[in-house]
Order: sequence, then C-alpha cells, then structure tokens
Amino acid sequence: MSGTPDDPVVARRAQVARWSGLAKRAGYGAILLAFVAFAIGLATSFSGVVTGVITVSLAASAALLIPAVIFGYGVKAAEQEERGEPFRY
Repeated sequence: MSGTPDDPVVARRAQVARWSGLAKRAGYGAILLAFVAFAIGLATSFSGVVTGVITVSLAASAALLIPAVIFGYGVKAAEQEERGEPFRY
C-alpha cells in the first residue's frame, strides 16, 4: 500500500482488509460446516438438529460473506485507484 505508515486512511484500509479476510474465512467455514452437516444428514436421517445446523450455517455464511466481499472489492479498488491503475475485477 502506498502512503506513510502513519496515514490514517492507509491504516483504516488495512484494518478493513484484515477484517474482510477474517470474515471470508469464517463464511467459507460456515459453508463447509453446512456441507458436512448435509452429508451427515444424507447418511443418517435429516433430524431437526441437522436441518437447524444447515440452516444456521448457510445464514451465517451469507451474513459474513456478502459484506466481506463488498468491502474487499472496495479496498482493492481504492488501492488500485491510488496507484493510478484502472480497477479490474
């Protein structure tokens, strides 16, 4: 990242990028948990607990991944704009 280490904008952008990365990991982990619970449900029977774990895991993944992806793209776009490059997805 460009700028001085004491630049509050650069520091805040780095913090948002860190939190976004953590939220992405947690969101993908929740999808993995839902997948494992679904496989267990297929192997046994879909009890209320298995269905609840799948539902809560998928809801948590959506709640974590949607903002994390949006903020991640925002940080990437800001860094590229600062370097004078056009933003590429």
